Amino acid sequence: MTTSTSTATSLLERMDYLMGQSKEDNDRQFVTALGRGLVILAAFEHQERLTHQQLCQMTNLPKATITRLIHTLTTLGFLRTNEYGQYQLGSSAVRLSATAWSRHDMVAYAEPLLRQFASENEVSVNLATEVEGEMRYHACCRSPARLSVNLQVGSAVPVARTAIGRAFYAASSQARQTVIISNLKENLSDEEFNHAQIALASAAEHYGKYGYTISDGEFSTDILAVAVGVYDVATGQYAYSLNASVPSANWKVDEYAAMIVPKLQALAERIGRGD
Repeated sequence: MTTSTSTATSLLERMDYLMGQSKEDNDRQFVTALGRGLVILAAFEHQERLTHQQLCQMTNLPKATITRLIHTLTTLGFLRTNEYGQYQLGSSAVRLSATAWSRHDMVAYAEPLLRQFASENEVSVNLATEVEGEMRYHACCRSPARLSVNLQVGSAVPVARTAIGRAFYAASSQARQTVIISNLKENLSDEEFNHAQIALASAAEHYGKYGYTISDGEFSTDILAVAVGVYDVATGQYAYSLNASVPSANWKVDEYAAMIVPKLQALAERIGRGD
């Protein structure tokens, strides 16, 4: 495949190489039809609009294959046709792109705010999202106080036993909650799953009344944490949740919540707005 740009390796060139490598390796798990569809989308990396002929030239795929792929991608909303009969990225592609960039930018924007928040309030503060039934940490700032659990970027914690997981579930849409429950059912024993459902239902009710969730010694016996959802204005979804934790010996639950929750909610709102 060739591209119309002379810049460093493009996405289209990289995908061409990887598809060729998969063929050489006789990778039976690789779905060639899916790869070709993604190659079509990659052709738009440096081009806003392309004709059918240009797509054929750029991808070196047969004309009939291009036609079928275009039809499929258009049906699913990943491509659309303009008034001149040219193809452009459609709403589905734009939404995925916006979500990915929003999340990437949000984490980068949040990190200095988390450091400042942790220092000013002497708490540990973390940003996470749900991945396959666990909460995956994307940004972490530790408190000056020593905590028994040392979580880092990439660490994963249970959804139902942590404030940060409960907040994410409680703030999520019903559709996302259904996905989370499905992930938990797949990864937990029956007994653990039943406990998780009860904990999440209770947390969602508490969140609806008070706007935050809490975990007092349930994940780690000496840690008290509260958490809130982070609403991403760019995508209109709760993309993350945010927690603030302290040694439980230092605080009573109600006093800690009264002190930190309003500040944590303000921080979550600022991160979600990105301004």
